[in-house]
Amino acid sequence: MKGLKVLLVDDEIEFITTLSERLVLRGIHAAMATDGESALRRIEKDPPDVVIMDLLMPGINGLELLKKIGARNSDVSVILLSGRGTEEDCQEGKLLGAVDFLIKPVDINDLLNILKKNHES
Repeated sequence: MKGLKVLLVDDEIEFITTLSERLVLRGIHAAMATDGESALRRIEKDPPDVVIMDLLMPGINGLELLKKIGARNSDVSVILLSGRGTEEDCQEGKLLGAVDFLIKPVDINDLLNILKKNHES
């Protein structure tokens, strides 16, 4: 997975900073955005392989952002995260094209397994 490009999108800066550091230690390039609009700009400028994003954010929420990403760049995989996600959110996210849905706090090994599975396919 070395060289994999990931964009982390969450309004919780401490969370994405820590997650970014943990991914970088494993050879994964991790960029960050704190809202949906800046995430879209980053994706257009330098598309990542995977976007890992929170479901609940101010402005554009995760499901809205997922729709916009799918409409603009179908090659980008999306993993949704939530601390308060429901089964309905998970199902809707997968219907909209998310490859997986994780509940916070994220277990780094679970995330790495999803990234590995997605990167190999």
